[in-house]
Amino acid sequence: MLSVHDNEQYFFEALKVGASGYVLKSAANTDLIDACRAAMRGDSFIYPPAAAAIVRDFLEHGADPEMDPDRLTDREQEVIKQIAEGLSSDEIAEALTISKKTVDRHRSNILEKLGMRNRVELTRYAIRRGLVEP
Repeated sequence: MLSVHDNEQYFFEALKVGASGYVLKSAANTDLIDACRAAMRGDSFIYPPAAAAIVRDFLEHGADPEMDPDRLTDREQEVIKQIAEGLSSDEIAEALTISKKTVDRHRSNILEKLGMRNRVELTRYAIRRGLVEP
């Protein structure tokens, strides 16, 4: 995929939908040439900053089966999205027509399932997973 977006969210989304490589339009000419050659051979090509993002994501999430986003319920994913958008527990409760106590329980379950400690980590997770726009 040739992209103008130097953003981990776009990179991971491209991989999810089947891209075998990712390079920025602003990349050095050699990177563009190497990417084209890799694509012609059927190989993958990842430009260096994206490779660093893959390693970072793997170290933070990929090696731990507990971090599997599929372990989250649909409701938990909705709550993460709302948290990442900056809504308070009261606002989330109102938007999802559930009690504040239920929102707090969902947040606690999410943090435990993902091995995270706070809203900031949940927000980063939501951006990486494409639940919200950065």
